[in-house]
Amino acid sequence: MVGFISGSVGIVAEAIHSAIDLVAAIIAWASVRIADRPPDENHPFGHGKAESISGAVEAALIVVAAVWIIYEAVHKLLSGGAVEHLPWAIGVMAVSALLNTIVSRYLLKVAKEEDSLALEADGQHLATDVYTSLGVALGLSLVWLTGWLWLDAATAVAVALWIGFIGWRLVRKAMDQLMDAGLPKEDIQRITQILNDCPRILSWHDLRTRKAGSRRHIILHTVFPPDIKLIDAHQVADDLEKRIEATMAPACVVIHQEVDEG
Repeated sequence: MVGFISGSVGIVAEAIHSAIDLVAAIIAWASVRIADRPPDENHPFGHGKAESISGAVEAALIVVAAVWIIYEAVHKLLSGGAVEHLPWAIGVMAVSALLNTIVSRYLLKVAKEEDSLALEADGQHLATDVYTSLGVALGLSLVWLTGWLWLDAATAVAVALWIGFIGWRLVRKAMDQLMDAGLPKEDIQRITQILNDCPRILSWHDLRTRKAGSRRHIILHTVFPPDIKLIDAHQVADDLEKRIEATMAPACVVIHQEVDEG
């Protein structure tokens, strides 16, 4: 409402961005509920990738919002037009930035605790609103002080480029999960440390990892001495699985046992 009354393309762009946030929040809410479902006959590895899909959709929405804002800003630059009721316009942007700061920080905090890509994407989405709201408020303040109307559109373009970059970064992260990319080097190091510290195995190989939602999936082969009993090898592998699962929780670990054939 304030955007149309003031004639500010920056505020209208922010309104569009916030409307997309509502859609993104609904998508994130639905994906977290789906991802929390236990494995079933049709989904033996669980439903965790619902979060990856949600993250990709939300990231794409951020990029679309950036493109739309640039389009509106360029149109404003070419067509011209006055910007009015600047105190109202600046005030609305300040309040918007404050509210989005509170909500995005809480979302990102929970996303880190739960290791949730969907919540991280939603938190990053709202965090971009903080930057865009402050950027639009700054641009309108400069318009008020200088009378240069083009600053409104220029600020909107700058903000759009920034949120487009954040959206692209989230797209890449979501696609890595959807394409079953391996776990980060830090996680691999934690797993290999547990394996290397086990004196009962001779070696290990074929370590494969991936992530679906917040759950990590880890598969590897261990090599035992030829004189070990099968029940003992199984017990050692079972203990290793439990240690890795506890360290990488939530995780699903499968260890194959082999004997050294010389």
